[in-house]
Amino acid sequence: MNTPYKTTQTQYYLDYLIEHCILAVTFFLPLSLTVSSGFLGCGAVLWLGKMIARGRLNFKSTPFDVGIGLLVLLSAISIWNSPDRGFSFYNFYNLMGRYVLIYYLVVNNINSATQMKKIIWVMLTSATIVTLYGFYQYLFGVNISANEWVDGQHFPDLKLRVFSTLQNPNLLAGFLVTMMAIGASMGYKAVTIKGRAILFGLVAMFGVCLILTYSRGAWLSLLAVIGVYGMLCNRKIFWLLLLLPVAMFCGHDAILERIMSIINPTDTSSTLRIALWESTIAMIMDKPLLGIGWGSYWLVYPEYDFFLNNANVKIFHAHNMYLNIAAEIGIPGLIAFLSIMYGHVRLALSVLSGEVESWSSGLMLGIIAAIGGIIINGLTDYVMFNIQLSMLYWLLNGLIVIVWQQSHQRQSHQRQNQSRFLKKVM
Repeated sequence: MNTPYKTTQTQYYLDYLIEHCILAVTFFLPLSLTVSSGFLGCGAVLWLGKMIARGRLNFKSTPFDVGIGLLVLLSAISIWNSPDRGFSFYNFYNLMGRYVLIYYLVVNNINSATQMKKIIWVMLTSATIVTLYGFYQYLFGVNISANEWVDGQHFPDLKLRVFSTLQNPNLLAGFLVTMMAIGASMGYKAVTIKGRAILFGLVAMFGVCLILTYSRGAWLSLLAVIGVYGMLCNRKIFWLLLLLPVAMFCGHDAILERIMSIINPTDTSSTLRIALWESTIAMIMDKPLLGIGWGSYWLVYPEYDFFLNNANVKIFHAHNMYLNIAAEIGIPGLIAFLSIMYGHVRLALSVLSGEVESWSSGLMLGIIAAIGGIIINGLTDYVMFNIQLSMLYWLLNGLIVIVWQQSHQRQSHQRQNQSRFLKKVM
């Protein structure tokens, strides 16, 4: 007689612990990969224990299971072409395992709007800590003279670029654009003045820190975020683009120089990128189907080094998301990846077009805008080379699926109720 009660109580505690593991993963994601990965592993073990307690494999399917399976398969097959298969295999299961695990852990264990609100607030709280530490770096100074983040010859006034808890300014910038997209959408859909003030205040703070990264690619991706809001939300938002000339006029000389350099391909950073793209295209042409091997770009690049001609310099990625993915796992792998990205955006758009609560539509709008920023940023950089940002991307995809499933269930219940009502009337 006590078994059902104990089982229910056990499952309740497991659900509670899994939820807080997901919250911990979200909080520590930009702060510490090690701590975040530890909580991800704990969540996975608890999820397994939850299924054992229920006595069955309780796994929610998504519209993208086949696509994700294909991406995993093509990525695994590409290891055969790697010059170091041992490294590629280790890198593959270590990284791809995290991405798939966080995606399905969220999809299968987050079931309510309340839980998703917690995730978003934890995410924005963590982003606030990251931003404040970025301000600390700016105020007290971080010497970047030893780093190769900027062409000192072309930007003599640029002595400081903040990177906070992430590895370099471009990664921090990519993270901040995502947080600005989500914060702005939640602020736009907030029902109270206090909520809007807090959220838009956070967006403004993230924006100031974004400027201090001096990341040109991220600045351009922010335009994509504004464009998404203008098309899906309110066309009056496009008036924000008029602030750019004002910012250029009032900004520091280093900011103006960085903005103007976007159309100037002669600085070292731009020249190196173009050279990397040429080398990467050569890799793709040599191995278009299976690629050079998962995570093997830095191993293979010396063979295609037409620009630096220095075997001691390690280039870890192509500074272009699309070329890098196609080079490492082949053109079919790139198509699978883009199909998954497109599918999640389309799913989020379908939720926006339906009847959903304001909070859910705000979340979908923010994630669509964030992915739009990633798409544009991917033309000149590959911030998802960073494990933390890739995990964040898959976490956001998981939230899209949850909101869609809830919307689908709500519509199904409405149709059932309507059908029952009609039967009674008849």
